[in-house]
Amino acid sequence: MSALARYFNSLGKNVAGYDRSESKLTKELSSEGILIHYTDDVNLIPKPFTSKENTLVIYTPAIPLNHTEFCFFKENQFELKKRAEVLGIISRSKDVVAIAGTHGKTTTSTMVSHLLKNSSLDCNAFLGGISINYNTNLLLSNKSNYVVVEADEFDRSFLHLSPKAAIITAIDADHLDIYGTYDEYKKAFVDFSEKIKDSGFVIIKNGIEITLPSNIKKYTYSLNEKADFYAEDIKAKNGFYTFNLVTPKGKITDIKLGFPGLLNVENAVAAMAMALNLGLSENEIKKAMESFLGVKRRFEYYIKNENVIFIDDYGHHPEELRYTIQSVKQLFPGKEVTGVFQPHLFSRTQDFANEFAQSLSLLDKLILLDIYPAREKPIPGVTSEMLLSKVTIKDKVLCSKENLCKLIEKRPLPEVIIMMGAGDIDKYLDKVKHVLLNKIK
Repeated sequence: MSALARYFNSLGKNVAGYDRSESKLTKELSSEGILIHYTDDVNLIPKPFTSKENTLVIYTPAIPLNHTEFCFFKENQFELKKRAEVLGIISRSKDVVAIAGTHGKTTTSTMVSHLLKNSSLDCNAFLGGISINYNTNLLLSNKSNYVVVEADEFDRSFLHLSPKAAIITAIDADHLDIYGTYDEYKKAFVDFSEKIKDSGFVIIKNGIEITLPSNIKKYTYSLNEKADFYAEDIKAKNGFYTFNLVTPKGKITDIKLGFPGLLNVENAVAAMAMALNLGLSENEIKKAMESFLGVKRRFEYYIKNENVIFIDDYGHHPEELRYTIQSVKQLFPGKEVTGVFQPHLFSRTQDFANEFAQSLSLLDKLILLDIYPAREKPIPGVTSEMLLSKVTIKDKVLCSKENLCKLIEKRPLPEVIIMMGAGDIDKYLDKVKHVLLNKIK
């Protein structure tokens, strides 16, 4: 939503909006001249936007249907479009590179954008997170027809796109509140692949079993198993990785990934496979990968010194948690790992309680926060207590987010601490960082 707000702002349009709570990002949008309010109140809609003439209302499916302002626009027959629909319209005349999948979308799309930006092709991009290299989620170019977009499967949003090329990173069951069954969820990805233009191509994670249309080329990728593209000779050093990329045409050796996390090596393989197929040179790819700094809230270091490692990660699906925790243990062998996790959505917690428990049991210590509801009402019996009871490690505790800093203050200084979740856990990062630095002193 914020990338679209920035896009229309860059065209000189008047832009205003509602968000549930203030954040660093909304403050940045306000400083760029976008009017934002945080209380659902029709009287707070800026005057020019109360007339349906020349007003386009863009909404995300996360907005509840009983939202007062949403109802006002609907009842007064304003032009209302979903976020994904607008993205589809904007990108219709462009060469769309779409990144889809249950997880890895944001990092992979940001990597692809960075690779293209650092090549003769250049690109535009609508990203789902803030690129650390560019400190924004919107990249614009007046010379490139490429647009990189994060193709979100939530609410079947990605079916508004018509890509020239696509990556599918994972199809693990998710959003079952929307799809009902895993088979329906998988079918949406088949429908998405059928949106790829004739003579286009898809790069898909090895082992994903869906039927792809015959009019497009298919390439597979993996972390280190045999596929069309995969990494070999992966070495972890000082929290980063070096590896070789095996391709159908040979090897690119000694790639340095300036961004931690084993999952991100896999994401990098997919991004580089896309770059090679779009025509980037080996030299362009190696230089860009080494300078890639990552995405805010994706395995982002907040403290990294001999006393403590403090990492923030947006992971909110059991597979993402598993990858993140395993990566941390590989990067910092022998160190005790404490995880702070805020579950996201009652429905997701209910659907994957056992899988979440298995992933969280990989930690040495767990601090579990209350479930972040986002758009949902509570589900009876679905609580953090229920989830905690399934976690098998001994050192586990429930904590409210308001008491998190006090709890960390009381406990011994952790060797490695990861904060994980997609809710509002990021509001506590600076506070936790302050507590940890004080403990070191």
